[in-house]
Amino acid sequence: MNPTKSYKKTFIILLITLVFVFIVNLSLGSVYIPLKQVFLALTNGELEKDSWGSIILSVRLPKAITAIIVGSGLSISGLLMQTLFRNPLAGPFVLGISSGASLGVAILILGGSFLGANITSYAFTNFGLAIAASLGAFLVLSAVMIAAQKVKNTMSILIIGLMFGSLTSAVISILAYFGSASQLQQYMFWSFGSLGNLSWKEITVLCVAFLIGISFVIFIIKPLNTLLLGENYAKSLGVNVKKTRNLVLIATSLLTGVITAFSGPIAFIGLAVPHLTKLLFSTSNHKTLIPAVAISGAIIMLICDSIAQLPTSEYTLPINAITSLFGAPIIIWLLVRKRKVYY
Repeated sequence: MNPTKSYKKTFIILLITLVFVFIVNLSLGSVYIPLKQVFLALTNGELEKDSWGSIILSVRLPKAITAIIVGSGLSISGLLMQTLFRNPLAGPFVLGISSGASLGVAILILGGSFLGANITSYAFTNFGLAIAASLGAFLVLSAVMIAAQKVKNTMSILIIGLMFGSLTSAVISILAYFGSASQLQQYMFWSFGSLGNLSWKEITVLCVAFLIGISFVIFIIKPLNTLLLGENYAKSLGVNVKKTRNLVLIATSLLTGVITAFSGPIAFIGLAVPHLTKLLFSTSNHKTLIPAVAISGAIIMLICDSIAQLPTSEYTLPINAITSLFGAPIIIWLLVRKRKVYY
């Protein structure tokens, strides 16, 4: 069988699955809307109830688009980190970028008593939290990039990123100790992760950042394949390892930082989806893996969001809990069944 043709069939199946899961996601929620009515709402057709159109276009469509961007971005970031460090346990948060974003939000929310009432009130807006998270992520990114210029060993960067993560966690713990009950509750809700409550303007910012990050990734597809064989081998083939490493760090930081800023820290997706995709495609070629990982991440994120909504219920479960509960057993089963991980 021609492997290329096999991949095309798999991609077609994934795309059809993505469209189906996307439509189903729009139909589920506290108010169930038939799939036919969802199609009519998306194509400006006449609906049985006018309220359904408002629910789909104003609430569920932005959330579904956010889920696609978050799932794709975190999955690609995880793939980049696993390739750069040649470590199956590496994820998009190993550089401490997510911890930096969390620190920024913690300072804004938990340190409100020191920052003043005007800044504290800004913490209750999406853009306020996003700006604080972006600044925190940028500071940690800057520190990691400076360290990356000083060390030659890629594994040292991994350790430095983990240390920055531990350092920021310690500061957050101190802020939480002195924070009030209401501040702790607000920070805790943010840390659960959320795909909703984003306006179209905020989604536009998220999309632009996502596209910029993806453009960096497309530029380094060939060097990524070479890095799988080791840095020394990559250098012997003329690959500028330092430049490639910096581009990987920038792309991962941009995707992870912006996604965390707007949606909070979302676990599991970036770590597990690359493994799931490698097992599905049985390849380590990034030309195939990058689009496959992006589509697979979007599908899983939409499924997790559909489960989190508790269809026909007004309650919504934390997306972080659902991603881990839904995904971890699947990955364990696949790894045990296949008994092989592709690097």
